[in-house]
This record gives sequence, structure tokens and C-alpha cells, in this order.
Amino acid sequence: MNSIPLTKPHGPGRPKDMEKRAAILDAAKALFIRNAFAGTSMDAIAAEAGVSKLTVYSHFGDKDNLFREVIRARVQDLLPEDIYSYDPAADIGDTLHRIAQVHARLDCDPETVGTFRAILSDCRQGNPRYGKLMWEEGPMRSRALLERLLQQAVDAHKLDVEDVSRAAIQFISLIKGDMMMRRMFGCAECVQTYAREIEENARAGVVMFLRAYAPH
Repeated sequence: MNSIPLTKPHGPGRPKDMEKRAAILDAAKALFIRNAFAGTSMDAIAAEAGVSKLTVYSHFGDKDNLFREVIRARVQDLLPEDIYSYDPAADIGDTLHRIAQVHARLDCDPETVGTFRAILSDCRQGNPRYGKLMWEEGPMRSRALLERLLQQAVDAHKLDVEDVSRAAIQFISLIKGDMMMRRMFGCAECVQTYAREIEENARAGVVMFLRAYAPH
């Protein structure tokens, strides 16, 4: 009688080690912020993550793809898609206020600002494609989700907007104000005052947006 094997043989294409993948993403994020894209090597990422360079390549292919995955994971963690969910029973002002607060705090977060500084450093060194990757995975994704929500509100007669795409840009600009630029230039003197101003600016931006686009 044939004996039953005690363990299953590993077939081709078995799942990747997700702990190593997470460690690589964390290491890449830290190094990209610290040294910018051009100053970060795959060797350095592997050493920071405690894995071999071959493991990094097996998970992500190349540095461009790793960078895109870092940005995608960061954005999805901080701005999950359900933030932009439309509830027909909810007040549209409350919905927009929720989005505004999350966006404003994220845009002015020191780590976010550090990421943008790193991207700008690479752009100045003639590497615009990394900025393009950041733009596609960050602001463009968020704007598309916001446009979808605004269109749903328009269809439900909660808002009166002719150009939803332009309105989405206006909304993000209103809630951000000059807060992110002040952080970029190191002008956020008092942490408590700055945090309160972020909240107040986002709230005021929603009020102004509704004055323009609430049905009359």
C-alpha cells in the first residue's frame, strides 16, 4: 500500500513571502524620503529590509515599479477608497467635510511633505518620470475618486456643478490653501496652532465650495 506523504510538495508559483514584501516597501519608503529616488539604490533597499537584492527584484521587478508600489501602498493606506463613498442619505456638506479633513491633514503631514521634497529634488536632477509616477498614483487617483463622488451628488441634485473635473480641483485647492507650502518652506512654527489652522481652513473651504455649488 502506498504511503501518504506527510507534506505537500511546493508547486510552481507559490505565494510570495508577504512579510518580506512589506519590509521591502517600508525600507524603500524610508530611503526614498531620506535620499530621494536617484540617491536610493536597490542594494540599499535590500540592506535596509534585511533581504537579498535578488529578493527585492523578485517581488518588484525594477526600481521604477518598486517606487510606484510604495506610492500606491502609502496612498491607499492613508486615503482608502471608502473615504470617497457617497451616501445618498447623508448631508453632502458632512461628506465633503470628512474628505476635506482627511485630505488637509495628509497633505500637511511632515512625511508627505518630505516625500514631495524628495520628488522635487529628483525633478531638478532631470528625473521627471518619478514625479509623474507620484502624480499618477497620488493626486490623480484621489481626484478621480472625488470626481466620482461629486458626479453622484450632482445626479442626486445635492450639488449643481457644470464642470465636475474643474470643481474637484477647486475643492482640493480650497481645503489646502497655503498650508502645505508653508510646511514645505519650514514655516509651520507652532505645531498646535498649525494643526488647528489645518482644521479651520478645511472647514472654511467646504463652506465656500458649497456656497458656489449648492443648488439654489
